[in-house]
Amino acid sequence: MKKRWVLRTLEKPAVVAELQQALNDLPEALARALVLRGIETFEQARQFFRPSLSDLHDPFLMRDMDAAADRVATALRGGERILVYGDYDVDGTTSTALMTHFLRSMGAPAAYFIPNRFRDGYGLGPTGIDEAARQGASLIVALDCGITAVEEARYARERGLDLVICDHHTAGHDLPDAVAVLDPKRPDCAYPFKELCGCGVTFKLVQAVLHRLGEPLERALPYLDLVAVATASDIVPIVGENRVLMREGLALLQQNPRLGLRALADVAGIELATLTTRGIVFGLGPRINAAGRLGDAGGAVDLMLAESDPEAAALAHQLEQVNELRRNIDQETVEQAAKIAEQQLTARTRHTLVLHHPTWHLGVVGIVASRLVERFYRPTIMLATAGDRIKGSARSINGINIYQALQGCADLLSEFGGHDHAAGLTLPEANLQAFRERFEAVVREVVTPDMLDPVVEVDAPLDLHAIDGRFWAVLKQFEPFGPSNLTPVFHARHLTVAGSPRAVGRDGGHIKFTVRQQTAAGAVVLPVIGFNMQEHLPTLLECRHNKASFEMLFSVDENTWKGKTTLQLQARELRLEKTAPVRLVET
Repeated sequence: MKKRWVLRTLEKPAVVAELQQALNDLPEALARALVLRGIETFEQARQFFRPSLSDLHDPFLMRDMDAAADRVATALRGGERILVYGDYDVDGTTSTALMTHFLRSMGAPAAYFIPNRFRDGYGLGPTGIDEAARQGASLIVALDCGITAVEEARYARERGLDLVICDHHTAGHDLPDAVAVLDPKRPDCAYPFKELCGCGVTFKLVQAVLHRLGEPLERALPYLDLVAVATASDIVPIVGENRVLMREGLALLQQNPRLGLRALADVAGIELATLTTRGIVFGLGPRINAAGRLGDAGGAVDLMLAESDPEAAALAHQLEQVNELRRNIDQETVEQAAKIAEQQLTARTRHTLVLHHPTWHLGVVGIVASRLVERFYRPTIMLATAGDRIKGSARSINGINIYQALQGCADLLSEFGGHDHAAGLTLPEANLQAFRERFEAVVREVVTPDMLDPVVEVDAPLDLHAIDGRFWAVLKQFEPFGPSNLTPVFHARHLTVAGSPRAVGRDGGHIKFTVRQQTAAGAVVLPVIGFNMQEHLPTLLECRHNKASFEMLFSVDENTWKGKTTLQLQARELRLEKTAPVRLVET
């Protein structure tokens, strides 16, 4: 798929030179990348490069935190039975493990409940509430769900159960009637940082409860490994508090993770000592998610609560087997869905894809929707039949808020919820065609032609001679990467191929080659890896055969092989260089 190369625009270009000077002649490309991230002064750079736990906000700034902390503290003092109610994804299961472990460590007889995706559906529901009553619980703490559960909160009250909600999703018109509703996205919540994941909100509640009990707040710090896994996996912006939580949590994962996460990394072949956000998103996260996608997410919670190496190892192997099954189902579903998508797109010009098959597995439709967005670059909804209804997941592209688009179809839906780029929905099967056309019409109203062409945003032009030890030392401090702080992408021209480009990887989908750039100071030669870039191999072979030059978008990384670590470039896009230079278009 052709992609537009776009140089990110600076609102105040002069600040780059000022920041370079303030940071001891920092390379211009890195200074530009910092300014693009809102870093304009020495002090802002210091805070960006050295995020600290002292930068976290007071949890009691969150609306209802006083009531929530008081109620949980009262339950702990009185030895009340508490049910922790979580969602079945990574954010929900890590939140559940965090709160369950904390309550038990404080002596509470706490149990947890995770709804079954297929039997119970998403979010706070009557099955879990009934289970709390059956167990004799007096308090439910709902995590990563509940912000729209108005009827369910009323049902809990009817059953004599107090309810504390910790969520981070968009609130509806009415809030549930609960003892406390914690959600930084509440319209009436003045909490300074709005982008915590569900596990992040859970962590803030634990901090507040410790304060109420007069316990040292340091008792919350061992849970930061769980918070980091959730923050990375839930694709929330890695800025502000999330940057602090990710940095501290990654350090814990690298040095002293809980037994379950260590065992999961072992079976997955993940080296925790060098773990990055990417390693969580593509390694740990999918394996934790797999349990809830295919059935019972309790296995993931049990893994994170494991208290012995044998128990952790056994549960990790079970998750690995479930994840392998999930991957096989993914592949089959992607192939089926892609064929249907091609038929829809060739029949007439469409701005959206709404795909339905009665037998698709509901546990993988979200993943497959993401794959199709990558392939066709259209807002995509994958739907499967569940009883007398159709359920599924939606994924979007830059510039299209999928939640708002679904709001425009609300009268055709039984329920929906989610974020800007991802959502879940349910509708009667009779409404499918009407929904497909309405969703197309809603998106068509706001989409522009440029939106349907995927964009690779470029931070700065960069000659390869600037990539030295200091450059890498500073760039490494940009981590942890994630939304709103993506890995910087650079642009280099006048490149030639050195050596023989080749396909690598289990299916030959990646490419490896060596790039050469002639400079006034001499030639610079660096190794390059291009993941899922096999289609560019002919271009590289042509460049080598004809001694032609090319230009490339890339990030800078390091590669460790047989104990030796070296710098390498990670190609993002490449193309033959035109005789007349073409400037990148600025956004």
